[in-house]
Amino acid sequence: MWEHSFRDKTAERRLFRARAITLGLFIFIMLCGLAWRMSYLQIELHEKYKNLSENNRVQLRPLAPNRGLIYDRNGVLLAENIPSYSLTIVAERVRDLDQTLTFLNDLIEISERDREQFDKRLKFRRRPFEPVVLRYRLSEEEIAKVLVNRFYLPGVDVEAQLVRHYPNGNAFAHVLGYVGRINEKDQALLDTDPDVKRRYSATQYIGKTGVERRYEEDLHGEVGYQKVETNARGRILSVIEQQDPIPGKDLTLHLDARLQTLAEKEMTGRRGAVVAIEVATGGIVALYSNPAFDPNSFVTGISHKDYSDLRDDPDQPLFDRATRGQYPPASTLKPFIGLAALNAGTTNWNDSIRDQGWYKLDNDERLYRDWKRGGHGRVDLERAVVESCDTYFYDVAVRTGIDGITPFLAQFGFGRDMTLDVISALPGLLPDRDWKKAHRRGSWYAGDTVNLGIGQGFMLTTPLQLATATAVLANRGKWQIPRLIYAHNEVEDVIEHGDIPDIQLRNPDNWNRMFNAMANVISGQHGTARRLLSNMQFPMAAKTGTAQVVGIKQDEEYDSEALRERLRDHALFIAFAPVDNPQIAIAVIVENGESAGKTAGPIAQSIINEYLGGAEG
Repeated sequence: MWEHSFRDKTAERRLFRARAITLGLFIFIMLCGLAWRMSYLQIELHEKYKNLSENNRVQLRPLAPNRGLIYDRNGVLLAENIPSYSLTIVAERVRDLDQTLTFLNDLIEISERDREQFDKRLKFRRRPFEPVVLRYRLSEEEIAKVLVNRFYLPGVDVEAQLVRHYPNGNAFAHVLGYVGRINEKDQALLDTDPDVKRRYSATQYIGKTGVERRYEEDLHGEVGYQKVETNARGRILSVIEQQDPIPGKDLTLHLDARLQTLAEKEMTGRRGAVVAIEVATGGIVALYSNPAFDPNSFVTGISHKDYSDLRDDPDQPLFDRATRGQYPPASTLKPFIGLAALNAGTTNWNDSIRDQGWYKLDNDERLYRDWKRGGHGRVDLERAVVESCDTYFYDVAVRTGIDGITPFLAQFGFGRDMTLDVISALPGLLPDRDWKKAHRRGSWYAGDTVNLGIGQGFMLTTPLQLATATAVLANRGKWQIPRLIYAHNEVEDVIEHGDIPDIQLRNPDNWNRMFNAMANVISGQHGTARRLLSNMQFPMAAKTGTAQVVGIKQDEEYDSEALRERLRDHALFIAFAPVDNPQIAIAVIVENGESAGKTAGPIAQSIINEYLGGAEG
């Protein structure tokens, strides 16, 4: 049987033709799509990709403004900006970060703390491609090592920047404060306002405490911008366009560097504070707390160990005793209690009492002892101030009553923060009936008034408040708001407390009579600060005070030797000078200093002599 097979060439050609046409149509459609895509990218998205390409080559970088300088009243530089070279890394431009860090460690040694801080900064940086500091304050040798190996370190650079520096270190630590790196909390606050966020786009530091924080807005300045051309490694090839930043405003403070450094010297080895105010202006010429710390160590970041040492130090160097230390005013309150009684008509300069060494309320068996066990005998107001007679002020306080005392003391600023620009100053405590009812859930008793009469009990004041009240007293009741700012370019002073009424006594002559009594605290034969007379260059009016740290039983005597040093009485001292034309008022506290005439008084006298002697010179 024959099998005959043959090919259908016509059918094959049709099939081939159909397949060729289909493939051709597919290729044509793909070419059309490619052509459309190319035209879309090159025409429709031309500007977009042009900008993206340009941004790879041209970048807009914010420029940090120079921070304003801070000067004292005599032009002494208190806070400056010094050049510092830092090692920075742009993480996006580094191929292997761990390998790069290891290489850098072999070159210049990167500590564990540097690495920890770098990781933290990298995590909380504000935008991609932002240089992150790995190490501050490179030496010339370290800079040379890094630059020689730049080819092997893409994304790594050495940047010059200005870093805050405080030439006087410890002396101004609490009052000036310090700047520190912007942390997560700071950034969250900055991000709430777009304009503020823009101002800080190039800034790594912000005022943390003191004057640096209070006047941050003025000191910071305005950010600038720079359009730069870079290579593939991110290094700048040229500057295309630049808008210079506007530097921060310089500040001039009332502070006097001479007095501040003298306070530091006089307080060596002691815990306490010195506050001095210019009577005519309210300018704070000295505001010192001891012990202090070096603010420069906080600028670029303090180590955990160093911070722990400061934090755990029993002397509390980080605590600002001048503005936040609250102490019983003790006998320094007696001139103010005396004026309150005079103004209320409770007593006069001729009234006297018999002091047997104790005071006793009616229907009360408790004896309120005088510091002098045998008493002072017949005592009038002047002698009570000069010899600091407790019994007299027990009696006059009870007769005047809390309702006559507290409102009068409030006029001197007790119980309130009356400063213009001292940040974080505490208000102290001026107790009254309502306060005790609200906070102690009890009524006000005559015994509470007895204690208040000698500045003990519930009442608390800061050294800044004592100096403020002393300045108002020296100014015969005329208020000048205490302030640090002296002048700073075009920034206006704003009195936050408004107009404060001056203190009007019913008999203005009582100012002079009280001045005379306080002058006799030093010049009088039995004055509690008479030991200062031998070194007195300018006539001073003063009052000593001794605040109890621990209570003693009614029939016991104070035994200094039996107490640990930190349980001994605090020594307080207020003064102003010259008596006939007061120019400076001062308050000094020496913790556990006991006798104010021996410890706090000489410090105040030294400050006053320097201030008035310098003024005359």
